Amino acid sequence: MTTIHPCSSVFIRVLRFWLASLSIALAFATPATAQLRPSQPEPPSGWTAKKLFTAKRHVVVAAHPLAAQAGLAMLEKGGSAVDAAIATQLVLGLVEPQASGLGGGAFLLVHDAAGKRTVAYDGRETAPSGATPQLFVGADGKPMAFRAAVVGGRSIGVPGTPRLLEVAHARHGKLPWATLFQPAIALAEKGFPMSERLHELVAKDPSLASQPAAAAYFLGPDGKAKPAGTILRNPEYAKTLRAIAAKGSDAFYTGEVAQAIVAAVRGHANPGSMTLDDLAGYRVRDAEPVCGDYRAWRLCGMPPSSSGGIAVLQILGVLEGRDLAALRPDSAEAVHYLAEAGRLAFADRNRYVADDRFVDVPVAGLVDRGYLAARAKLISPEKSMGKARPGTPPGLKVALADDPVDEVPGTSQIAIVDAKGNAVSMTTTIEGFFGSKQMVRGFLLNNELTDFNFRPVEDGLAVANAVAPGKRPRSSMAPFLVFDRAGGRLEEVVGSPGGSLIINYVAKTLVATLDWKLDMQSAIALPNRGSRGGPTEIEKGTELEGVAATL
Repeated sequence: MTTIHPCSSVFIRVLRFWLASLSIALAFATPATAQLRPSQPEPPSGWTAKKLFTAKRHVVVAAHPLAAQAGLAMLEKGGSAVDAAIATQLVLGLVEPQASGLGGGAFLLVHDAAGKRTVAYDGRETAPSGATPQLFVGADGKPMAFRAAVVGGRSIGVPGTPRLLEVAHARHGKLPWATLFQPAIALAEKGFPMSERLHELVAKDPSLASQPAAAAYFLGPDGKAKPAGTILRNPEYAKTLRAIAAKGSDAFYTGEVAQAIVAAVRGHANPGSMTLDDLAGYRVRDAEPVCGDYRAWRLCGMPPSSSGGIAVLQILGVLEGRDLAALRPDSAEAVHYLAEAGRLAFADRNRYVADDRFVDVPVAGLVDRGYLAARAKLISPEKSMGKARPGTPPGLKVALADDPVDEVPGTSQIAIVDAKGNAVSMTTTIEGFFGSKQMVRGFLLNNELTDFNFRPVEDGLAVANAVAPGKRPRSSMAPFLVFDRAGGRLEEVVGSPGGSLIINYVAKTLVATLDWKLDMQSAIALPNRGSRGGPTEIEKGTELEGVAATL
């Protein structure tokens, strides 16, 4: 049995415009994988209960109030949900730099209320053209230690967030592009108070002190984290934002900013291979949402390169034949069934899911209702199945090795509904907290490439999530939109940070709202439980610890 610690999550229930944020907690366990990595996305910094509240016109939910206020200001100006999301993200990159920003990537779901359609955008980072399957294999033929791989240029993927924001604005924005940058530029120049959480995370990261640009910004003259409440100013970030506001994302992917990124990647003692051509050639992927029915609802999430959409739909599909409504949310039975469904979903995820431009992922087969009903029969009400084996979904064409890599994103979630009913669910990340620890032009660069499996071959078989040039590393990010099947009405906007834990967080919250009829805040606060293929994980310090002996 493993335990969990608090972090943050963002969900909106749109039916009554209930919303809540920043109150979910984390589970962690050491994955059985070649690279031993910390599975907790960010160290805990306390937990504060949140109250349920409602909104009548529009709503913005983000992990920092200044970011949410920036998004709300765009809605008040008549902007769209996408306009608000862009302004929110730009401020998050300033006030919550350990989790997301220009140097990372994101997955975006947009619901067009008038057109009654939902579209998906994959803004995940990509491996540089010079990356090889041996990227994280040492001279001795063994995988590098995880922390040794993270710090420096080796782990940095080509960022996707700036291009994603530009593409989304071109298709769904209403306000002028430059207007969306004003709140973040003003805060960067005038300064903002360092939050207690940011202070604690800086204090807990020993790698920052050895990286000059990050140390100069986050640490005081004594080499320790600047105190909470310190006014942080970031004129370099403001300069970068002004350039992008004036010239579009090309100001990031070419010119001085691009040159600074490449110099940081290639000039580090632990260098990467990124080139100016890699940056200039980055493109956002248009993706078809992966959708499935669950009881009276239609749920849509992200397809590969994320595993989140498939895995959440698998968990719910496996559970659909159970009368979950008859179970108490804090009962051993409720914990057991969610954990067993998670075991089955992660067994399939770990074998079959990766960037589908490089691997034939049987997406339709993995969420096929008949396949999931057959998988559900493997669950016993009396005992755990232990380690689940992957199934054989319809449409499977290749033999692959198991690949239980557990990404560790420093991640954030944005959930927005505008006055016209348009909605955004965006999960945004730089991977580990403070990413690669490399700060360039006022923002941190990701360490996303460590989401790849460090071994390209396991047990003589190819690994789906192996490194390859131009490939997107597998993610577990799971932004979701929930609709009423009968009328197509948008009911929930869901998403969470948490690495591979995201999958269980989102599944638990959906079961809590749809089966147990909890309001959104109560669903988020409900103690977390689940499995990522290993032990059953329950939330530390909650009543669920009392059911541990019965599992």
